Amino acid sequence: MPEVIYEDLGLIDYKEAWDYQEKLFRATVDQKIRIRNGESNDSTQNYILFCEHPHVYTLGKSGDKNNLLLNEAALEANNASYYEINRGGDITYHGPGQLVVYPIFDLDHFFSDIHKYLRFLEESVIQTLAHYGIEAGRVDGLTGVWIDGNSPKARKICAIGVKSSRWVTMHGIGFNVCSDLSYFSHIIPCGIQDKAVTSMESELGRAISVAEVAEVLKSKIAAQFEFSYTV
Repeated sequence: MPEVIYEDLGLIDYKEAWDYQEKLFRATVDQKIRIRNGESNDSTQNYILFCEHPHVYTLGKSGDKNNLLLNEAALEANNASYYEINRGGDITYHGPGQLVVYPIFDLDHFFSDIHKYLRFLEESVIQTLAHYGIEAGRVDGLTGVWIDGNSPKARKICAIGVKSSRWVTMHGIGFNVCSDLSYFSHIIPCGIQDKAVTSMESELGRAISVAEVAEVLKSKIAAQFEFSYTV
């Protein structure tokens, strides 16, 4: 069974977390190259980072900047920052109350299939929601987790965007637990104009903590990918 190093980064600036991801990602890719070249017998390590971010909008490399509806002055007025980043997908929002998960996995320890990887992340969130009595699922052709996904009331509760190189992953999950959903009104989330956004708090009609949900999601991810945690 693979081992994954778990780190809780707490509330952390987006750029700081991104830089840390890049450091772990690059070290893993470089180690794979050394192994391939016969320069090392040490295995690569897998990491998973849990955190929250201050208000920030991020645009994936295939996204359209026009899906951000704020100019620079309006971003500042909303205490939000903006980054164009190297994951797939379009624009999304991160902020306090949203559980963010960044797996830096060497998929050679699991399976070499990025589509399966995305489905496993989705399934971990779906099972976490089921733990709280919330029925969720997928929408054909769209990555992420949805409630009432195939109805006019479809609303997204979790966005997923990743980068992969040499079967090493980074970026990951933005899961709305008790997010301030008003911040989504300043973007066209993931470039999708006809579907709403929701949170666990909205669906349950009661307060819920990110720390509580993190523990459930942490266990669901480990069960889905069949690994054990180390600190």
